Amino acid sequence: MPAFRADILSQKHSARRVRLRRLLLTGLALLMLMTIGGMTSWRYFFSDIPTLPVNLDQLWELGRAPSLVLLDRNKAPMASRGPRYGQAVKLDQLPAFVPQAFLAIEDQRYYQHHGVDLRAITRAAIANVKSGRTVQGGSTITQQLIKMLLLSPQQTFKRKVQEMWLAATLERRLDKTTILQLYLNRVYFGSGAYGIDAAAQRYFSKPASALNLPEAALLAALPKAPSRLAPDQNREQAQIRANLVLQSMQGASFITNDQLKQALAEPPRLSRKAENDDYGYIFDLISKEAEALAGKRAKDLVITSTIDLNIQTIATKALQSEFDKQGKVLGVDQGAIIVLSPEGAILAMVGGRSYAASKFNRAVQALRQPGSAFKPFVYAAALEKGIDIDAVRYDEPVKIEGWEPKNYGGQFRGRVTLRNAFKRSINTVAAQLTEEISPGAVTALAMRFGIREELTPLPSIALGAQEVNLLELTKAYSVFANDGALYPTYLISDIGNTRAETLYTRPNLTPTQVYEPILARKMTSLMQEVVLDGTGRKAALPGMRPAAGKTGTSQNWRDAWFVGYTADFIVGVWIGNDNNAPMKKVTGGGLPAQIWADVVASASRTLPNRALNAPPPNLRSDRDEKLAAFYSALTTAFADAADPEPVLEKN
Repeated sequence: MPAFRADILSQKHSARRVRLRRLLLTGLALLMLMTIGGMTSWRYFFSDIPTLPVNLDQLWELGRAPSLVLLDRNKAPMASRGPRYGQAVKLDQLPAFVPQAFLAIEDQRYYQHHGVDLRAITRAAIANVKSGRTVQGGSTITQQLIKMLLLSPQQTFKRKVQEMWLAATLERRLDKTTILQLYLNRVYFGSGAYGIDAAAQRYFSKPASALNLPEAALLAALPKAPSRLAPDQNREQAQIRANLVLQSMQGASFITNDQLKQALAEPPRLSRKAENDDYGYIFDLISKEAEALAGKRAKDLVITSTIDLNIQTIATKALQSEFDKQGKVLGVDQGAIIVLSPEGAILAMVGGRSYAASKFNRAVQALRQPGSAFKPFVYAAALEKGIDIDAVRYDEPVKIEGWEPKNYGGQFRGRVTLRNAFKRSINTVAAQLTEEISPGAVTALAMRFGIREELTPLPSIALGAQEVNLLELTKAYSVFANDGALYPTYLISDIGNTRAETLYTRPNLTPTQVYEPILARKMTSLMQEVVLDGTGRKAALPGMRPAAGKTGTSQNWRDAWFVGYTADFIVGVWIGNDNNAPMKKVTGGGLPAQIWADVVASASRTLPNRALNAPPPNLRSDRDEKLAAFYSALTTAFADAADPEPVLEKN
């Protein structure tokens, strides 16, 4: 038996301790490396990962660019600027086949996974390896939602890991219905349309709730490559993928084979793309006001305007049609139209012949001389001073502070009633009236009626020698139509956002009484004569529809106007040249009156004939008018004999 060697045992224990120490150190080193590696990996993948908002309602607004959607007075879409976001819709507001179309092509196992579908990822990886390129994607709808709301489109492994992490987190915080609703309301469909409702409006001019099966399939085809597949840009390729959507729906038992065949046989029709040019002038004016009224409470504003789409189209076409026929011959290249309701709503605004060619809005930005279209304020001020419309004045050469007004045509009529002088637009009489009551009285009344431009009380104000804009002049005429009441003009009824939240509603404002009702009716009587038997006969409407108005022509035919009203509309028309060049003897009673009649007749076609606030005047022949002037002068003469106070007389 060998002898016991304590030294050998000691060496074995020592070697074991060394090995254990080495293993421990190696383990610690590996642990440290793993910890460092894990921390490094975690930092790499998650140090800059976006955080889900605490209030998940913010996901509806997250990442949205500012957008404006313009509706007409009946809530019909007119135009949009910036990305278009539709109204937020819930799943139960949609036909069942709409969400099914997206599930069929994007995520058939949506209700079986928890944000990340490992089976789909494995299947896609195998397919991609076999083909040598990316032919399938494994992203779930939840992952796609995360990517569009929180992550960059950059294709990296890091971004994919973050996407999967956030998708799983979102699924723990929101139910499947809410996530799918968010996806449908936020996904991009091309051509600036974000969300299922915006896409339905953009491509089919209908709300998402009204989509049919072929339309739903076409929309579900787009999120894969919205810019490339947008059907207004690439109809053929979009339909090829839409057919694939339909086949996937049938394969997933969402639709029957018969439904598949019918849908494939009846591809959807696209609506005509809305032409924003027609509404550019309105949009420019409305957007600034809307953003001021709504503040910063929403990036996506849905603005309900006062514009009547039918009347806007009528006005736009009427202006363009007459210019196409007569513009070159008459030497005129621009025009503008305003249509108001009696309560001040702007029903139509045409700021020029083409917004694309010129964004200058001549209805509100151009300051032009109204000529005789300003005379109603002269006569209205005279009536306010107690001068009767059948009073007599003399049409003859006059000189006022060195100014000698001339009549159109250069002739003088002698003794005339104010009624006849207004109807014939006699300049000398308007100048005399202004001198008699003072230019200050005329300018004060015009500004009381809503003219905001600074008017200087000079004698030439009688003939509209100072500049105004069409909107303010038309608004001022509404005072005569409304028995002396002035309503503020407005273009916005309410403002909301795509989540159907109301941000602004226009309050009901009480009109301001700025003129006596009985005098307003006398002015309406005068202006009816202009249309029936005066300078504005081309503005007469079919069916004997009552109309009142006044022509206006500035010096050297640089501006021509017709402003007037019926019981339903107050309408102003201006034509001229942007460079202020003279037209070829165009007067307010010519082309502007014709355009005015075209607009009002078309806009009134379905409306009943309604009386104005004053009955039609009894028209006089020239002979009867001269007799009336004679007897009026005679009556004044007898009154002069009985009254020692001096009054205006003429031998």
